[in-house]
Amino acid sequence: MYFGKARSKGDPDRVPPNQHVTTTFPVLHAGNVPYYEDISKWDLQIFGLVKQPKQFTYKELMSLPQSEQGNDIHCVTGWSKLDNVWKGIRMGELVKACGLLENAKYCILHAEEGWTTNLPIEDFLKESSLLAHSHNGEPLTPEHGYPFRAVFPHLYFWKSAKWLRAIQFTEHNHPGFWEKNGYHMYGDPWKEERFTWD
Repeated sequence: MYFGKARSKGDPDRVPPNQHVTTTFPVLHAGNVPYYEDISKWDLQIFGLVKQPKQFTYKELMSLPQSEQGNDIHCVTGWSKLDNVWKGIRMGELVKACGLLENAKYCILHAEEGWTTNLPIEDFLKESSLLAHSHNGEPLTPEHGYPFRAVFPHLYFWKSAKWLRAIQFTEHNHPGFWEKNGYHMYGDPWKEERFTWD
């Protein structure tokens, strides 16, 4: 399944304003790249406003129903990469496993080294939202978020946290790392919501 603004490469509406298309996959992040020597010691926690907090191992996540989807991604720094194919677990599958409480309105993604980002629950649960382990038929490299990263293609790509370690559900919206440093709280690339003053 393909999730994007338009299917045709020649369609100018496919790329948001003031973005340029690249065929490379730039590596941008704050902090260090984590390397996991023993993946059996890695886990992903789900906590906050849930009926049943969970702590998934890598093996347990890989045993959940898998989905593959294509989309375009757009970085706040100005590049767009078209025709990505991701494989992973739909965020809705994770929610099924823990059950959301009615007052869960937002989620905070926690990554390595204390990095966080935030988004509304409706965006987290979109059909296009994925917990991805593979890109274009290959496992994610450490630089691109191995073993799992979030993918929210309808938002600027900083919201698609790499090296995900926990997902927290909250009633109120809390700014993450980049949001505290001037980035927009939501980040719609079609509205150019790059910074808090946009």
